[in-house]
Amino acid sequence: MTRAVLFDVDFTLIYPGPTFQGTGYEAFCARFGINVDATRFDAAVSSAARLLDLPDDTAYDDEIHVRYTRHIIEQMGGRGDAVDAAAREIYREWAACHHFELFDEVPTVLRALASEGMRLGLVSNSHRCLVSFQAHFDLTGLIAATVSSSEHGMMKPHPSIFTAALGLLDVAPPEALMVGDSLRHDVEGALQVGMRAALLHRSDTPHPRAQELAERGVPVLRSLKELLALIRERS
Repeated sequence: MTRAVLFDVDFTLIYPGPTFQGTGYEAFCARFGINVDATRFDAAVSSAARLLDLPDDTAYDDEIHVRYTRHIIEQMGGRGDAVDAAAREIYREWAACHHFELFDEVPTVLRALASEGMRLGLVSNSHRCLVSFQAHFDLTGLIAATVSSSEHGMMKPHPSIFTAALGLLDVAPPEALMVGDSLRHDVEGALQVGMRAALLHRSDTPHPRAQELAERGVPVLRSLKELLALIRERS
């Protein structure tokens, strides 16, 4: 029986607004006297992804994310001594909730889960304050436990961040379901501690590993709207 549902935050519950798109980076950089090409943003983000592909025992370090952001700026054409300062400013602003939007279905789904007695938790690799996150998006009272890697010390998929959340929720691993958009950080991380997991894949294109995941008992969701039916089906 499922007693608790844990959620990743960034790109699972919220998504970045214009501040963290190409034009937003362009505006950030302009304040530091740096010229970048906003049309190169998507390719720059794809190129930077490898910098977050770190060993499972990686401790949280601001410099990891500053390095990632600096790479994006450089791939957009940014040059000069001010690039590092611009990257640090962008990294700091990533923690501010007002730059983000909640996916439309999130409040309804979380309230429905809570009304059915589910204990809800947040497990995030960001440095965003998760108490402020709840207040900003009017989710206060729905979340029973939060663990951010910046406070915990280790990043997903390290087992300790999941076990810490389970301890706060007072549930055993098989009683908890982890939901997130990252196969490695969310799904694999949860499975290795004995939790169940669901991958959120917000796309009309099937996930390339959907069949393999199905064989492992990991459903692929296109929206959190599918979550309530999934939990009822498996309870």
